[in-house]
Amino acid sequence: MRKTMLFLLLLTAAGLQAQGYLDLQNQVVKHTLDNGLRLLILERHEAPVVSFVTYADVGAVNESEGITGISHIFEHMAFKGTRTVGTTDLEAELKAMAKEDETFLAWRDEYAKGALADADKLKKLDEEHKAAVTAAKTYVVTNELGQAIEMAGGTGMNAGTSYDQTVYFYNLPSNKVELWMSLESDRFLNPVLREFYTEKQVIMEERRLGVESQPVGKLVEEFLAAAYKSHPYAEPVIGHMSDIRTISRQDAIDYFKTHYTPENLVLAVVGDVKAPEVIRLAETYWGRLPKGPERRPLFTEEPPQLGQKRIEVEDAMQPILLLGYHRPSVYSKDSAVLDAISDVLGSGRTCRLYKSLVKEKKIAVQVAAIANITEKYPSLYIFLLVPAQGHTTAECEAAVLEEIDRIKKEPLTAEELTAVKTRAKAAFLGGLASNSGLAQQLADAEVRYADYRQMFTRVAKIEAIQTADIQRVAAEIFTKRNSTVAVIVPPAKAD
Repeated sequence: MRKTMLFLLLLTAAGLQAQGYLDLQNQVVKHTLDNGLRLLILERHEAPVVSFVTYADVGAVNESEGITGISHIFEHMAFKGTRTVGTTDLEAELKAMAKEDETFLAWRDEYAKGALADADKLKKLDEEHKAAVTAAKTYVVTNELGQAIEMAGGTGMNAGTSYDQTVYFYNLPSNKVELWMSLESDRFLNPVLREFYTEKQVIMEERRLGVESQPVGKLVEEFLAAAYKSHPYAEPVIGHMSDIRTISRQDAIDYFKTHYTPENLVLAVVGDVKAPEVIRLAETYWGRLPKGPERRPLFTEEPPQLGQKRIEVEDAMQPILLLGYHRPSVYSKDSAVLDAISDVLGSGRTCRLYKSLVKEKKIAVQVAAIANITEKYPSLYIFLLVPAQGHTTAECEAAVLEEIDRIKKEPLTAEELTAVKTRAKAAFLGGLASNSGLAQQLADAEVRYADYRQMFTRVAKIEAIQTADIQRVAAEIFTKRNSTVAVIVPPAKAD
């Protein structure tokens, strides 16, 4: 009886929250500047704070050969200040930065000769470059931008780069809207890319720690490279080490001019504001950004897979299994169905994989089903499993395939389907409880679908899922030919 009452309360709460969520749609104000920049405003006057999101429609998928990781580099650069923030003497700093570039390009020209490069000359050029970097640092005011935000009462200042977008966000008191407009627009109007070569060293170390010294990181990178034959989703967001090492500041400037244009930016402002005032300030500050060149769309498509792909990564650590299936993009009518399948199979301690592999068979210590790792383009549905001691990835793979076969053949009960929908709606709506969550969801929908109102169709899509849809989609997606398997195995013994 208690479980039944709790379930009914969850259903009622989700329904009420969904209704309030739908009411927000008519409260959003959208304004497009003459330069193409889109602005979304949602007034919420419960507290005197505002959440700001700058959503750039650019990520690793937009990179080309030789400059992988450049979107992530620029994310780091955005915190280094501008021509007006972060320097003690701009003109002297620019001259010092020009020397950095000159010495780096001289080193890169010699490095490009490969086996024919002069080792002594490379060492000398590297020393000259390091000296130039040190000289340029003398003009830097470290973290002046971040400190200005903190002194104004700002919180949560951060950013993130993925395959499909780069997002910058933080919160400020409601009387600091103009400060945000001034500082944030300046990041895109007057980027200096100071400490560029120093920050590249930071990112290279980030790659060493997160990928090259981590078996799981190596496994994921190898898995994606195997799963994708043509599409740039095969390349790592952080970039290849050789590319990070050889990217120049000019490479980053050229990339910025093409991709960080007003037409590729969406601003979301949610909180204690007045929409007309926000629009006025946006016209004043963001209207200064000039239109950029038209960006070439991504035309590369991943062809249908011709058979299962299997790879191994040798490492002495505990074995790990990744099992992935190609799936359609988030634009697919079945995207919500795939999310529901993840809930049933691999979400939490009540999911089928956990109950079967961890609790009953005790052959795994960790299981997960991830419906989507990217967004815009056809992606991968991934199962991740960590075998229990004394058990193998082969055992886990066989057990996962059993559960996949079961979801294809056995329809969910009405109670199971209702529970899936309730959890999905609660999780989605719960992510919108804060101003920041709302701002990010609005910006994401506006970029992803070119219409923020698509955000408000999410609950209806979840509600429309039927048991037959789950069986149909599982049968279409989870086929051997469509799969890629990657495992960590012990190092091979020398003959």
